[in-house]
Amino acid sequence: MTTQQQDSEFDVFAAFCPGRDVFAELADKWSLLLLASLYKLGEQRFSELQRSVGGVSRKMLTQSLRTLERDGLVLRTVHPETPPRVVYGLLPLGRTLAERVVPIGDWVEANSPAVLAARAGFDEVHGGGVGG
Repeated sequence: MTTQQQDSEFDVFAAFCPGRDVFAELADKWSLLLLASLYKLGEQRFSELQRSVGGVSRKMLTQSLRTLERDGLVLRTVHPETPPRVVYGLLPLGRTLAERVVPIGDWVEANSPAVLAARAGFDEVHGGGVGG
């Protein structure tokens, strides 16, 4: 398969692109935050990740980490100690994604006041939120 064939086969805007599921999974509520945390803070234990990404439940953290591990983005390492120490870190593929995600988080932090002001203005004119 040539690069051109592969590029046309993996077009996330195409209805039946196999990469669309990957895109949707990564765009969930927690995955990008977890990748950014691992990028900024390095390897972390489960409880450290839960603290660094405030609001994530144990269940959702477990599910998200398993998905990221399955996708080849995160590595779960069990250290043979008593009790066993489990840490999560980025694999090279995860690092390349996290390098792109962290600037988006920086943009959100810098521009949230403007977005919130725009929302308030919109809601005032339109009598409520998007559905209003």
